[in-house]
Amino acid sequence: MKEIVFAGGCFWGVEAYFNQIDGVIETKAGYANGELKDPTYDEVKKGNTGHAEAVYIKYDEGKVTLDYLLEKFWFVVDPTLLNQQGPDVGHQYRTGIYYIDINDLDVIQASKENEQKKYDKPIVTEIQPVEMFYDAEEYHQKYLDKNPGGYCHIDLSK
Repeated sequence: MKEIVFAGGCFWGVEAYFNQIDGVIETKAGYANGELKDPTYDEVKKGNTGHAEAVYIKYDEGKVTLDYLLEKFWFVVDPTLLNQQGPDVGHQYRTGIYYIDINDLDVIQASKENEQKKYDKPIVTEIQPVEMFYDAEEYHQKYLDKNPGGYCHIDLSK
């Protein structure tokens, strides 16, 4: 099994989107790469903890590749927007690819370089190692499964 963390705006839609992909074994909504230890949603949504709303993904690389997951990530974000996705604005809604395995970095960088060819503006998506990841509160986990018709900035039919 392999692991990666994606930040793409509100984590509800990102988690629901990646849960649809065959080979994704587990997802968790959470908070990545901030300064505060074990933050709460109320703290993160204020935008001053440094954390990104993010989704931890565990996947079976025998069924799905990192390249494919990255392709799907780029498809549902606008990587040229700084601290915003859809109507969500703030540092906590930045885009990011946070790797756990340093050996994934070359694949991630190549994917970003390929994606950049589609844009005139520079891609501002962070690419960093996971420095910290804290699970979000239980009510955020699989939020759109629990709340059909709930807010989502991602078209899940894609």
